[in-house]
This record gives sequence, structure tokens and C-alpha cells, in this order.
Amino acid sequence: MIFFKRLSLLVFLVFTVQVKAQDTLQTVVAERGDGIISLLRKQKLNPYDYFDDFVKLNSKNLRDSVHLYAGKKYIIPKVKQKDTVKSAVKDNKLKGGKEYAIFGEKHALVTSKSKKLAGTVYYLVSGHGGPDPGAITNYRGKVIAEDEYAYDVTLRLAKELLSHGAKVHIIVRDPDDGIRDSRVLSIDKDEVVYPKKTIPLNQVQRLKQRVEVVNDLYIKNKGKYQRLIVTHVDSRSKGQNIDVFFYHHEKSKNGKRLAESIHTTFQKKYKKYQPNREYKGTFGDRRLYMVKNTLPAVAYIEIGNIKNKKDQKRILDPENRQALAKWISEGILLDYENKK
Repeated sequence: MIFFKRLSLLVFLVFTVQVKAQDTLQTVVAERGDGIISLLRKQKLNPYDYFDDFVKLNSKNLRDSVHLYAGKKYIIPKVKQKDTVKSAVKDNKLKGGKEYAIFGEKHALVTSKSKKLAGTVYYLVSGHGGPDPGAITNYRGKVIAEDEYAYDVTLRLAKELLSHGAKVHIIVRDPDDGIRDSRVLSIDKDEVVYPKKTIPLNQVQRLKQRVEVVNDLYIKNKGKYQRLIVTHVDSRSKGQNIDVFFYHHEKSKNGKRLAESIHTTFQKKYKKYQPNREYKGTFGDRRLYMVKNTLPAVAYIEIGNIKNKKDQKRILDPENRQALAKWISEGILLDYENKK
């Protein structure tokens, strides 16, 4: 009898070891210059399908929640089938993924993460565009413009919101610039306003056009939970480093709660990922044209000073832009959860 107990225990132990071996996650050492996106691509994984899983698995070894340390080991998310970018796309389509051409070929597929924002409508407006590139500066001998970076963050945010079941209207649109993973984003002037309106040269007319489009859509969606997010890259003196900050309409309780929810999310992220650095971003009311004249509750976001070298790290790094979009979306989710 004792023999059979020992034999059973031995079989159990062998089986446990085998199961653990089968469940062992693959690890890889980050090389100098690697980021999450490039590391996942090296493993032949679609980086935007596995980005969140990678962050969850490796949160203790990430700087500012998104940056890798060269020489450290990182866990690669498990997949259900032998994974290539193509097989991952096929697998995700089976799970109910939907493609949106506006995000570009590599990023077109949006897979469902939740239905938390089902029934909501969001209007996303990125600053400048068309004949107005916004602030222009030089980076390592190349010209960069603020509208390209505001647009890239806006697209990434749109994808996050769609993945949680929201209906999203991207108001300023580019026919061929989807989500881009480069530091230097090439400048063009072919942006239009939804659906395909030419952007006027005159600044007041440009803002008026966007306000009219948003307000018309708002009236068509009357009765639904609707919010507006305006994204800008600020332009100040080269020596002025700023944190992400937010504006809302002075008389809008919903706008204040939306801006405050995103602001609170950024405070928590900085406290977690940059405990030795005080977050100085603020939120408050400001009488801006887009804030004053649009019907939905609005959060107006400035993501950094394009002319400042420290802020350029936040704006030019594609993984930072992804983190910005992710944090903004988490603030939006928090706002919706706290709705009255």
C-alpha cells in the first residue's frame, strides 16, 4: 500500500513538472535600442495585439510603463497558435476583430477588449492640419510639425476607444497617414475634415468648420453619451519643459469631470512609474474657441512642447505616443464609470 502511495506521489510530481514546463513562458533579452513594438515584431507578433499583455507581464521591469532596459529579460506573451503577424490577424478576426483603413495597413485590425463604452460616442479632433502644420521645429536635421504628432496620438486613442465598444468619429483625417511607428513623421498637407471637407487656410474658418461638424454629429446622436477630445502639441520656448495638461469649459460639470478623470489617471501613472518625479500637469477652464463653441462636454489636451528636448522624448517616441493614448483612454473609461 505504501508502495502505491509513493508511486502515485511520484506520478503526480512528474505530471506537475511536465505541466509547468508546458506553461513556461518564453523570455528574451532586450538589446540596446529595443522597444516593446520592435521586440514583439522580432518575435513575429503583431505589436498592437500583444502590447497590453506584454506590459502586464513585465510591468516591474519597465521604465515609465513602456520603456525597456537593455540587458534585462522580458516575458513574451503566450499565443494560442504558432504565431506570425498573419496568423495573429486571422485569429483575431475570428474573435470579432474589425479592420479600419484609417489606421493604416499594419494597424487596421481592432480587436475587442471589452464593451465598457458600448453606446457611447466620442469625437476626436487633432490640432491644426491641412494648410496649417502648427509649430515647426528641427530635430536632428529634419523638420517636424506638431499636427503630425497630435494626429498620431489621436489615431492611437481612437483605436483604444473602439476596442472598448465606443463609436468614434475622427474629425481631422489623413487619407494615407495611419498610425506610424517612426520618430520623425513626414509632413504633408492633405488632411481633411470629416467626411472629406477641405480645410480652410483662415484660422477662424478652420475652427468654425470643426465646430460645425462636431455639433451637427452631436445633434444626430442626441440622447447618447457623447464626449469630445481635442488633442494638441503645445509650442513654447525651447527651454520650457511641460507636463501633459487639460482644459474644459468653465460652466460644464461633465467637461470638468472628464478632464479631471484623465488628469487623475496621469497623476497615478506618474506616481507609479516615475515615483521620484513630481507630475506638474494641471487641468482647468480656458476660453478656447473649440471649448466654448462645441456642444459635447470636452477635454482639451496639450501633450507637450514640441520645441523642448525633454518633451520631444515624450512626443517623438512611438511607444510614448502609445502610452499617452492608453493613459488618456483609461481616464476616459474612469470618467464613464463615474457618470451620474
